Amino acid sequence: MKNHLSLPPQCPDDLERLQPYPVKLMQHQEELAHQLAQKINHIIANTSATALMLQEIAQLLGVASQVDCCLVTVTDEASVEPTTANWCSNEYLGMPHLNEMFPMEQLLMDWRVLQCGAETLTIEDISTIQNSLVVGCQYLPLPIKAVLAIPTRFAGKNNGVISLIKFQPHDWSESEKQLLKAVESSCAIAFSQVAQAQLIATQQQYLQKTNQHQSLIKQLTILSRTNLEINQMLQLAIASTAESLQADRGLLILLKYTDPLFRIQSKKQIPNAKATVVGEWNRESQTSTTSRPDSLEKSFSLADCGLCQRVFTDSGKPVIINDYTDLQDTSTVAPLFAVEALPAVLLMPLENQGKVLGFLVLQQAVARSWQVAELNLVEMVCAQVSNAIIQSQTLRQVQTVVDERTAKLKSSLELQAKLHERTRQYVEQLRELNELKDEFLSNMSDRLRYPLTNMLMSIKNLRRPGVTPERQSTYLNILEQECTKEINLINDLLTLQKLESHQESPQFEIIDLNTKIQELGSSFERRLVDKGLSITVDLPQEPLKLQTELESFDRILQELLNNASTYSERDSIVHLEATHQVEQLADRVMIKVTNTGRGISEEEATYIFDRFRRGKGGRWTPGTGLGLALVKSLVQHLNGSISVESIPILDSQLSKICFTLTLPQFSDESKP
Repeated sequence: MKNHLSLPPQCPDDLERLQPYPVKLMQHQEELAHQLAQKINHIIANTSATALMLQEIAQLLGVASQVDCCLVTVTDEASVEPTTANWCSNEYLGMPHLNEMFPMEQLLMDWRVLQCGAETLTIEDISTIQNSLVVGCQYLPLPIKAVLAIPTRFAGKNNGVISLIKFQPHDWSESEKQLLKAVESSCAIAFSQVAQAQLIATQQQYLQKTNQHQSLIKQLTILSRTNLEINQMLQLAIASTAESLQADRGLLILLKYTDPLFRIQSKKQIPNAKATVVGEWNRESQTSTTSRPDSLEKSFSLADCGLCQRVFTDSGKPVIINDYTDLQDTSTVAPLFAVEALPAVLLMPLENQGKVLGFLVLQQAVARSWQVAELNLVEMVCAQVSNAIIQSQTLRQVQTVVDERTAKLKSSLELQAKLHERTRQYVEQLRELNELKDEFLSNMSDRLRYPLTNMLMSIKNLRRPGVTPERQSTYLNILEQECTKEINLINDLLTLQKLESHQESPQFEIIDLNTKIQELGSSFERRLVDKGLSITVDLPQEPLKLQTELESFDRILQELLNNASTYSERDSIVHLEATHQVEQLADRVMIKVTNTGRGISEEEATYIFDRFRRGKGGRWTPGTGLGLALVKSLVQHLNGSISVESIPILDSQLSKICFTLTLPQFSDESKP
């Protein structure tokens, strides 16, 4: 940027010539200050980028003051870090680092070198100038010999610093100080705009982080309701957490204790345990993995890692280290942490009832100031991961104990079966019961666990002090909903058990099929409209009588219509049709429920009527998986049959899905 100002002479001869003219010199200084203020105001009005605005102001002041370097720094309280810009004269640009660089510490301590443009300095002003020089000059590769600095004030508060720097010893003149004071107010306005822009950017970053955190909580909530294996769940959890918090690397480490009584020992004692990495995410590869490309071990002894030991010596508190390479105990860190490349570490313990299960580790290449909201988020993730680990371990331990005892009992009974046939039959029954038990545990563990977990969390939240009535109502609604889910699930299981055991015979009665189907269609019409669907009913013109069990018949059609409404595409039609057929002396009534949705594959069609198995329908929907299984059992209870057919629609990804219910139609002579 070229200088168009009339600059005051700086050499001794020029100063001597000007001494007889103090009035002209004062007028020249005032004119120069006025021109500088106008140019600064012009920069403020025409420069949108804050970094460019500071750079232009530094260049303008440096050229006008005829110094070697000019440093401007914005030190607004709302900013996380000061923002700086500097300008150096052309003769110093591109110079290599000097061997005798003036130490910054000496500059800050030697006030003979540092002079200030303000007449009176407070401790706050001195601290602000010191911080500005430390931040702005830490990479300046030149020997600093003299500094003239002044803090800028806006709305009664310090918001920046202007520093004029000489690389040779220099006595600052009164005119130079007055010139610096004259531009202070204009620079303060510019610095306030920079601070305001930074504040807006910080708020935008905060909103973005808040959205990311909410997305992470939603992902983890959905993840906890899936049927993934524990290792897959842990890998997805660490990947989502590390990516959401913008870490360079994330690790999930689990501990295996060699001393089973460690829980009752002193908290300050370091236990004997083996640490194993079960999940890892790296920003460079953007993937979660269970194996590293290098040769580092995935397991290590807790006694060999001082970093992990700090969790036990600090009573389970999170470990936060901004630069681990500055500490003396880097040799005691497990090699897999690679603290040379990723020295900034956040290590949060995974705890359950006072026992440390492992650690969640987030690492970065540069130091990071963790916010309270981010630490709370990591703590919440650790709590969810810890619960998932305990539940998995508990189920696995119970399953192991049951399998071991079953195996021993089976062996004993098989030996006795050789002596007696009844014993052999008893062993066979136990084998069948064991298979049923395995199937029951597999199908019911998740369906029973999650509603109970939600109820427990609601109860804990209700016990918290200061809960508002609105929150209480919300938690009570959650309790009621989850209890209803448990009750409906248990009732459906009991109904299935009763139907499969054939404890009761159907209680037949004659119903008007046309009237009954119209009633069911009307009752579902409003529910379907809420989902953007409509229903059509196609019935024979002649009234059609059917001998059936009314309660079972109603439940069958309700479940089929529920299934159609769940898996139908929006703005489509659910078609309900009833016909009467006589084939090969078989008098039958056929009822079809047809909807439009994602097709059912041949593989899905083979198990769609099994318990806890549901058609995917192109998307995941919550449910118990008992609806169609209950339909099949009720149809068999009524001596009927049911089938499903998926017909693809041309030039579309959708299909026509038709459930066909066939029930026997008894002759009039057989009707009571």
